[in-house]
Amino acid sequence: MHIHILGICGTFMGGIAAIARQAGHRVTGCDANVYPPMSDQLRALGIELIEGYEAGQLALRPDLWVVGNVVTRGNPLMEAILERRERYISGPQWLAEQVLAERWVLALAGTHGKTTCASMLAWVLDRAGLAPGFLIGGVPIGFPVSARLGEGEHFVIEADEYDTAFFDKRSKFVHYRPRTAVLNNLEYDHADIFPDLAAIETQFHHLVRTVPRNGLIVRPADSEALDRVIARGLWSALETTGPGGQWQARDLVERPDASEFEVCFEGRGLGRVRLAAAGEHNRANALAVVAAARHAGVEPSVAIEALSSFPGVRRRLETRGEVGGIGVIDDFAHHPTAIATTIAGLRARMGGEGRILAVLEPRSNTMKLGVMRSALAGSLADADLVFCYAGGIDWSPAEALAPLGARASVHEDIDAMVAAIARAARAGDRILVMSNGGFQGIHDRLLDTLRAHAAAGPS
Repeated sequence: MHIHILGICGTFMGGIAAIARQAGHRVTGCDANVYPPMSDQLRALGIELIEGYEAGQLALRPDLWVVGNVVTRGNPLMEAILERRERYISGPQWLAEQVLAERWVLALAGTHGKTTCASMLAWVLDRAGLAPGFLIGGVPIGFPVSARLGEGEHFVIEADEYDTAFFDKRSKFVHYRPRTAVLNNLEYDHADIFPDLAAIETQFHHLVRTVPRNGLIVRPADSEALDRVIARGLWSALETTGPGGQWQARDLVERPDASEFEVCFEGRGLGRVRLAAAGEHNRANALAVVAAARHAGVEPSVAIEALSSFPGVRRRLETRGEVGGIGVIDDFAHHPTAIATTIAGLRARMGGEGRILAVLEPRSNTMKLGVMRSALAGSLADADLVFCYAGGIDWSPAEALAPLGARASVHEDIDAMVAAIARAARAGDRILVMSNGGFQGIHDRLLDTLRAHAAAGPS
């Protein structure tokens, strides 16, 4: 079958393209901006890419058009597809029908931690010899790709609550029909499509409805939002993690760059894991993964051993370079809770030495709308200095960050901001860059500027 994918360079749709190619389909696709690294990955798979959405692409005559949620009414190619009554389907529905229908799906959902948790679980199942397929919204360091068809029965998917397509406003994850579902946490997000937290809880309730009686839901014991979701109906087994839960981390030894702890289930120790990441959120991810893997037939001792070798995920406190004792670190954090957690994690890793210079791009749709601006200063309170990029923002970041006083500065010019950060930085500092996008290549700009300062010597 020949499928043509609209919005192919997004992480999710690019993953679908890679999986479809591995399944033997002819795959082509288009996007408004065709750019690396996704374009390079797709072309290496033999996938032809077209820049733009011109209606002339109808001449390709694919058997099916697969539509990403970036596509809206008014898109010239989509309008032509509708007028010609061509066959089209959303990305999540295509994946569900063509790949997931016969698989044991393990879905990782929640406001935070989906990418890390999904990467951990895929790693554990792979190390256990199950050869799983997976589709992950980030780049797991332990695999050369973020999506693969897999040879085994199991398929791990990062289950996003964002909407499916312009013609299907349900959350993507309702298509996946998981047998094992991890609900990591639940907070308000995606203000562009959800009016409030209750609306998101309804979508999570719909996900719970799709889990079969022989399935399993894993969730933290201390989430009021998930309490409300589960109270609306539960038809499968449930296991809880964290304080007050069945799965707990005990006898903790926390180091700047690692957590070591005993994994316990209902009070019984199952083995000790040394996780190459510090922080309570990473321990929570690990407990959920051991529980989910156990449901899929992996002994906890095997899962614990695999987690001890888990290499991590790109853009999660990832060091991009160091100049003159100043480190530049990249992280995907863009929600206030994730920002605070990321800063705390870096502070723990630094062991009290040096300063944190937090650099933030409020780029997500929720942040652009300013819905979370009242929580922004609090989330950045543990940073020593804060630099915020205000380009494309209609609300005032300066007002939002005013409680931080002189520690915070707001910039509308990226070059001026890079220069200000480089002037402020000194040996021992860590420049923590937080954005869910490329941030105009600020990491390399910072490193180049720091090298120029080092070469020039003291002024």
